[in-house]
Amino acid sequence: MEIQDIYQIAIRYAAEKHAVLNQTLPDSIIPYAVHLSNVAMEILVAASHTKNFNTEFAIQVALLHDVLEDTTVTAEELSTEFGIEVTAGVEALTKNTSLPKDEQIIDSLQRLKTSVSEVRAVKLADRITNLQKPPLSWTNEKKLNYLDEAELILKELRGTNEYLEKRLELKIEEYSRYVTDSKY
Repeated sequence: MEIQDIYQIAIRYAAEKHAVLNQTLPDSIIPYAVHLSNVAMEILVAASHTKNFNTEFAIQVALLHDVLEDTTVTAEELSTEFGIEVTAGVEALTKNTSLPKDEQIIDSLQRLKTSVSEVRAVKLADRITNLQKPPLSWTNEKKLNYLDEAELILKELRGTNEYLEKRLELKIEEYSRYVTDSKY
């Protein structure tokens, strides 16, 4: 199957699952599928800069990375549609919401460290795409916490993908202005 076909199948599935719940980007009317597509775009570009990268696998994980966390999709259903490997990748990226909020990122990063590099690359790509102008409803404290989390992700996943690490470094630098600049 061609990468374009793999992409279309995964984006349609994820977009439908998120749309059923009327999920949009925070403080906007933009469909959540735009975020998923942005993460996949980061993966596609990174793949062209990375040797021995399983692009087909990574694209599926990128497009589906939030379906277990943010929709009613179960791991069993995802496995039936996309296989055990893709499901394991998505599960590694899914927060354990039974833990206290401040422990969720540490738990997630520990699980990601034992995952294949493509899954870790999706985490880097996800945070890169999330480091855009923050939602208007976010307090400065929330922006600062998000920035701190991004720095932790970069530190803990260093050695995953040089291209994405450099992109994340740049985005962290750009995002820091939202924390320090009172007009945002």
